[in-house]
Order: sequence, then C-alpha cells, then structure tokens
Amino acid sequence: MPDTATSDLPIHEVLPQLRAALAAGTEAVLQAPPGAGKTTVVPLDLLHSDWLAGGTILMVEPRRMAARAAAQRMAQLLDEPVGQAVGYRIRLDTCVSAATRIEVITEGILSRRLQSDPALDGVGLVIFDEFHERSLDSDLGLALALQARELFREAEAPLRLLAMSATLDGEAVAALLGNAPVITSKGRQYPVQVHYGSPYQLRDSIIAPLVDTVLRALHEQSGSVLVFLPGQAEIRRANSELAARLARHAGVSVCPLYGGLSLSRQQAAIAPAAPGARKVVLATNIAETSLTIEGIHTVVDSGLERQALFDTGTGITRLATRRISRASAEQRAGRAGRLGPGACYRLWSEEQQRQLAPQATPEILQADLAPLALQLLAWGVQRPTELRWLDAPPAGPYRQALEVLAACDAVFSPAPGQWQLSPHGVRLAQMPLHPRLAHMLLLGCDIHAGELACLLAALLAERNPLADSGADLQRSMAVLLGDSPCPKALQGWYRRIWDQARRYARISSAIHQPRAVALQVAAEDALGVLLAAAWPDRIARLRSAADSAAYQLANGRSARLPAEDELCGETWLAVAEVGGRRGDSEDRIFSAVPLTGSAFDGVLSSLVEEREIVAWDDRSERFQARRTFSVGNIELRSESLQTVSAQARGRALLDMLQQRGLAVLPWTPALLQWRARVQLLHDEAAAAGTDNPWPDLSDAALLAGLEQWLLPWLDDVQRLSDFARLDLRSILQALLPWPQPLELERLAPERIAVPSGSSIAVDYSQSPPVLAVKLQEMFGCEDGPRICNGGVALCIHLLSPAGRPLQVTTDLASFWRNGYAEVRKEMRGRYPKHPWPEDPVSALPTRHTRARQAQEAG
Repeated sequence: MPDTATSDLPIHEVLPQLRAALAAGTEAVLQAPPGAGKTTVVPLDLLHSDWLAGGTILMVEPRRMAARAAAQRMAQLLDEPVGQAVGYRIRLDTCVSAATRIEVITEGILSRRLQSDPALDGVGLVIFDEFHERSLDSDLGLALALQARELFREAEAPLRLLAMSATLDGEAVAALLGNAPVITSKGRQYPVQVHYGSPYQLRDSIIAPLVDTVLRALHEQSGSVLVFLPGQAEIRRANSELAARLARHAGVSVCPLYGGLSLSRQQAAIAPAAPGARKVVLATNIAETSLTIEGIHTVVDSGLERQALFDTGTGITRLATRRISRASAEQRAGRAGRLGPGACYRLWSEEQQRQLAPQATPEILQADLAPLALQLLAWGVQRPTELRWLDAPPAGPYRQALEVLAACDAVFSPAPGQWQLSPHGVRLAQMPLHPRLAHMLLLGCDIHAGELACLLAALLAERNPLADSGADLQRSMAVLLGDSPCPKALQGWYRRIWDQARRYARISSAIHQPRAVALQVAAEDALGVLLAAAWPDRIARLRSAADSAAYQLANGRSARLPAEDELCGETWLAVAEVGGRRGDSEDRIFSAVPLTGSAFDGVLSSLVEEREIVAWDDRSERFQARRTFSVGNIELRSESLQTVSAQARGRALLDMLQQRGLAVLPWTPALLQWRARVQLLHDEAAAAGTDNPWPDLSDAALLAGLEQWLLPWLDDVQRLSDFARLDLRSILQALLPWPQPLELERLAPERIAVPSGSSIAVDYSQSPPVLAVKLQEMFGCEDGPRICNGGVALCIHLLSPAGRPLQVTTDLASFWRNGYAEVRKEMRGRYPKHPWPEDPVSALPTRHTRARQAQEAG
C-alpha cells in the first residue's frame, strides 16, 4: 500500500466505492480532477483486491514520459526500484521483471499486446488513465479490449476495465462499458486567480507577449512557473528570449519539457527547483494532465496546441496550431492550484475564452487512420463497425488508410469491399512504427541498405535540427553517416538518432530476413528509393524547366520548394515532409531527396500503374486510344494503341453519350413522336399504379440504360458521323415486344380521324397531346377526341383557314356555347369564303370553302 505521503490525497475518499464497484462488476469509470492522486494511488490500492487473485494490472498512459514518471512514483511509494512490483513498458524502452504486478504501458503497447495475446492471460485489470485525451491508440485499445474480453476470457476470470480521467464525459464512456458505475472524486484544488490578456489571432506571434507575461508572473507571484506552448519551435524561441531577459536574475532557471528531450533533461524539468531557487518550465501539452511538476504555483498559458490533422482532400497530415478547448484551459489552470492558491495568466481575452470549444476533437476523427486500419485487419476485422467505439472511424479517411496500406504492399483485395493482409502486411503489423516507416525499413533490408533505412526512419521520427540548412535530407544523412562533421551542439541529437536506429535495426531483423540477393539499387539512389517507397503519394516531378521550384506530386497536388533551395531543378524528388494551409492551391516541400527516374523500371516498378485509356476526343470527334504508365497522377510515358477492346471502346462511347446527351443520336421528327407516344402510356400506367408494360423512354432512363439498349449496336461507330447511320427507330422499337406495337396504335394513335373525314397527326411532344385542326372540320362535334382508353383528352388547337390558332381547348362543347360567337364575328369578314354558321353543332363539318362545299353537294 502507499505510504503516508499520499494518505491525505482526495482519492482515498472514493477508494471503498471503487473497490466495491470492481468487486461486484467488471468495469467502472473514475472521474477525478488533477491532484486527486488517481494515477499513483488507485493501482497500488487495487493490487490487493481478492478478485485480482495474484494477476497483474496494466495501466495505460497516453505518453511515454507520463508512463515512466508514474511507474517511478509508485515504485518510490513502495520503496522499491522500478522494475520490481511496478515497472513500465514503452516504445523502445522496457523495465519489468518476473516480479512486476503493475505494468505501466503506453497505448500502442496495449494494442500490440492484445494482437499477440488476445486473452491477456494473467492480467486482471486494465486501467485507461487520462482517457479524456482520446488518442487514436486509446480508442483502439479500448475497442480491442472490449471484444477480446467477450471472445477470449472465461466468465470465471473476467478482465476488468477501468477508465480514469479528469475531464471525461463519464456517462458516454460508462454507456460504452455496459452502463458501468461512475465514481467521482473531489479534487484537492486550491483557488486559482485567472488573469486575461489582450485578444490575439492565430497568425500573430506569441513569443514577445508570452515572455513579457512570464516576467510579470515572476515579479508578481512566488514559486516556479509552468508555461504552456504549442510546440518545440516556440519552446526554443521562448527559451532563447527568456535566457537573455533573465540573465541578471539569479536563482531562476529555464527548463524545456517535451517528448523529444533526453530522459535526464525531462527529469530535470519535472524535479523541484533547488531550495531558494525558482524555475520556468516551458512545456507542450505533455504537462497538461498526468505529469506532476513539483513546486509550480503559477501557469502562463499561450492557449495553443499543435495538432496533427489529416487532410482527406490531399491525403497529407498537416501539423496545425489550434486553440485549445475550454476543458484543456481549465486543466492547465488547475496545475497552479495543486500546492496552494495559485495564478494563471492567459494570453487571450475573456471574450475569446467564451468562444473556445467545450472539448477537444477526438484524434480518431481527424487523424491518419493507416496505423489503425493495419491493426484492425491484423485483428481480423473487415469493417470498423464490428467493434464498439465512442466515435467510430470516419468512412472516408478509413478508405484512404486502406489505399495507403495497399501502396505499401500491406493489403490486397480478394473481392470487392474486402481487404486482407499480405504476408508483408503481417510483418508490418508487428512493428511499432507507422506502416510507411515499417515498409521502408523492410525494403531497406531487401536492398541491403538496412543501416541507411534505420537511420532515415530515426531521422524522420524526430525533429531535424539541420532542417534550416535546406530541404535536402542528404545533408543530414551525411552528418549521421560520418561523411560530414557533426556540430558539437548536436552531439546529443547524433547519439539519440543512432540509438533509435539501432533499436529499429533490432526490430527489423527480428521480423524480416534480408534477401540472399539484394534488389538492385545503386548506393547513391538508395535514399530516394526508400523515401519514395514509404511515401509514393509524395513522389514529385518538376513541372517545367521554366520554373525550377514548381513540382507536381503523385497525389495530384502542386508543391513548391523555396526558390533558393539546392534541390530546385531536380527532375524527380522523393518528398518526406510537405505541408501548407488547408485550402491553399499549393503545398511547400520541407524535406526531400533527389530520385532517379530509372527506379520506376526497377525496385519501384510496383508503383507504376499501367492503364488503357480509350476516350472520345471532342476536337477530332473520334476515339483516342493509348496506354499510359503512371505513378499516381504523374504520367511517366504513353503509347498509342493499335487495337482497342470492344469493351473499352464501348465504355468510351457510353461516357461520351453521358456527357453530350441523347442529341448525338439520329432523331427524326417521326421517331420523336413515336417515343413521346410510348412515354405517355408509360406515365399513365405509372400514375394509375398498375403493372406497367411500357418502357420508360425518358432522357434519364435512356441514359441510364445505354449499355443494355444501345451498346450492342455501336460496333461500327468510330466517328461522330457514324451515329447518323444507326437505325435508331428499329433499335427503339425493339423495346416493345409483340403485341405492344398494336396496342400503341390503339391507345395512342399517330393520327386521329376528325368529323370532316380528315386524318390529323397528333403532336405528342406536348402535354396533353395536341390535335391541331381547322375549326370548320370540327363542326357537329361536341365531345373532343380522347386517347388512352378515354383517359386523356386531347388539347384541340382550332385553326383559322390560314392555319393560325383561334382557340385552344379541351372542352369543345363549352367553346361552341361560349366562345364561338365572338370568333365567328371576327373571322367571317376576314375569311368570307369559308363557312361560319350560327350553330356550329348542327352544321356539317368541312375542310373546304363554301363554294367547294356547294359544288360537292350539287
């Protein structure tokens, strides 16, 4: 049990409730604010539970630094060295033994352990600490643990799950865990006085106001100061400025704190200041929650954090500086109130504070999902929806993740919509790296450039202090390989890269045996080949000799080097790092190496996609057929095709018709009328809701069905003029099986006999169909003609002797009674040779003049 040093922590008040919940059930949610003591006290307390029965506890931390610090603090409370009862296991560093009962691990370690041991044999409890941070690995780890518990654990020895956090949506997590009990601990939080600054925008530099605020805090407050900055670049600039401004202030030291620092420098930042001294800790959000930094009474908060945002439009992960959430702002301020009353200086205004988002966006909704997709496929999951999530992986980014894995030869698709790991993908899933870097390491083995690949991977995994000298990574690699001297100030960086590279080499050799005969790659080309294999979507080709800085990326984006960069003018580049602001039409290349185009004929040949392009050329109004060889959107070369498959040619014709529409076809007025007649019968049957024997000949339906009704007749079509030779009437009439052509004439006749004896064509292009007939030919008729078994009345256009409309009506009887007299009055003087009787209903219909009518009667 913990010693008396922790006995006054607030978490002790809820430990009985937590013990009871886990004794009665298999899951719980613990909400405890910073300083409550949950990270160190809870695991040690639960270690003695009867239900644990000698098993171990895995406590999952979001960061390596926090995992190591938590293990060290618990070991200290037990008065033991780390690695005995309490140990840790983080990426590339392990300190455990056979005696270890509490193992503090990072989230990625949990996922890989579940992959190798789904039952988690010997483990009684998994604790997810600081779960509110909602990293991709924590969401994945919980989803896998939930399914593993259902599938692989016996009911007599269930795996217990505990989610702990300070600012967690406890109800949502409890629901995911099967309505787990939510236990809330009061924090030991002293009041914190908050001071606000002036409004500022994201594009504004924060260094000057931040340094001034730190100096103000040192003057107005006692104790040490914790400063939150978005990233390492800002920490370095603030460190430089503060060092100069504090030169005359004895007893104040400045300590950076971020994940890339050596262990000794991290511990120096976390340790309390010497008696009588103060320190200023410049930290990223790594210090927001699980790390305890001794002696802090004041917080200076920039209100910013650096986030990796995956851009689905470009497939590029961009590091973006964003405002923190209100929950993060409260967490940061709370660091000042752990030891006593404190102060928090915020660089932003109160109005901007009110505008902050309540919670941060979970990483799973905005991250590159390639690592997650690889782990899910290794787990045997085809679709993420097979698992339980707080937020399921978005469909679009997940599809892009599968495409990345395919580019790394990690997956293949045995059937549409299905994906399976290749043997190469199985090896990648066992490596604790992003699939791109893991793929690069194994390719390095195959080309017998393993050392180079490991150094390159280590270089890319850490900030490169030589990046300011230009985008060419060959400079940095020359220093690491000993071809150029390493500056004295970078000796620590040099050692870290080599240590990391040796770890990568051990991982690679344990998983993959190099080929007996290396794939042929010249030594000077190996660096470009390795980068291109890892990021094939970032292969770049110079756009034109006129602009030596402008490149096209394989993903379709435009990118640019700084105008003075030494890589400008290289025909091909393998790009490692590219970025820019979302919405910009062009990205910036930050790091790359030259790439030889001949690599696409050798080791990178799998990246070359061969396509037959058969398309309609609007200029020549005929087909163009060629075979292209491309890397993504970059066309390497093309050649004309002498023969084209009927399928490809037909597809191109149909695509052209879809674009241009049916007007390309040889329609005649008579055929358009026939089509309208059939369409009328189709629409009438559809409106009646009866079985519809009539085909839909609308534009939309004909375009949708081109492949069925038209494609078989297009074998001889090579040019646009060839469409004119199609017997379109026969093609369409074939859509009417016997006896529908007879029914068509009966229900929607082409012509109608009127009272005068004339046979008048009906215009079916209008709705309702139109019968245009001279007025005198309809004498004696009160009921206008109808079609479709009497269901549709024709619209009668009554014409003058000159053929001009006098009246439009569907109610002939009403016209004779109400409108005819006025028409007769106006027309009888204009057309005196034609009959205009007073009573048209009793008059004889005629298509002739009065004289001709009398002549015929005589």
